[in-house]
Amino acid sequence: MILHGGDPEQCKRDVITRRVPMLEFAAPGKLPSGCLGMQCGAPAGTDLLASRPSPRVVKTHLPARVLPPSFWLNGCKVIYVARNAKDVAVSFYHFYLMNKLLPHAGTWAEYLEEFMAGRVVYGSWYDHVKGYWERRKEHPILFLFYEDMKEDPQREIGKVVQFLQRELSPAVLDAIAHHTSFESMRDNPTTNYTSVPADLMDHHVSPFMRKGIAGDWKNHFTVAQSERFDEDYAQKMAGTDLRFRTEL
Repeated sequence: MILHGGDPEQCKRDVITRRVPMLEFAAPGKLPSGCLGMQCGAPAGTDLLASRPSPRVVKTHLPARVLPPSFWLNGCKVIYVARNAKDVAVSFYHFYLMNKLLPHAGTWAEYLEEFMAGRVVYGSWYDHVKGYWERRKEHPILFLFYEDMKEDPQREIGKVVQFLQRELSPAVLDAIAHHTSFESMRDNPTTNYTSVPADLMDHHVSPFMRKGIAGDWKNHFTVAQSERFDEDYAQKMAGTDLRFRTEL
């Protein structure tokens, strides 16, 4: 919306997965048609991006260490959004449950062990956040926190506007905050993934846009799980000045 001057109609012209291709997406073989590009038999992300003029907006979940070298050599701007580990674990667990292209998650207790060990899609959360946090010292990376975005959307949107060297009025910033709120995106078919067939993404198990809050981990972690997680977290995050809030 920032790149389109806050015009919501421009941003609703197609599903988000085609407007912002995912770098690593590839769906081998034929999957059902009529659904969002990220989950169905659509062109690979690299093919979609190859057809786009520069500057392009690229989405990725890849760790910094496996991004293409040209990404860093060309000085590509990176907007990295990080969320506290406990809420990520809960959110990721529900995504595993509803996404039929991923391995079965098992019970919450079983999944939590896998998450802590980094045996999940895209690997260790700890390595992921630390990787981009350290890279920001040498590359143009805007490191944003999910909790800050929930606390004050306009403030964080303003950071993105400045990072992208744009100028937008306060009224446009307010409009962007409204249209990119969790509630608006949850009800927007171009962003909520409801077009994906249920045999690929079962929204009855868990909607893709689930809660969008900070602190939901309290509804899932037992006291023992939380204490063990905190101890493991302290070891894996030792030596970094990266700090997260686990609630607002």
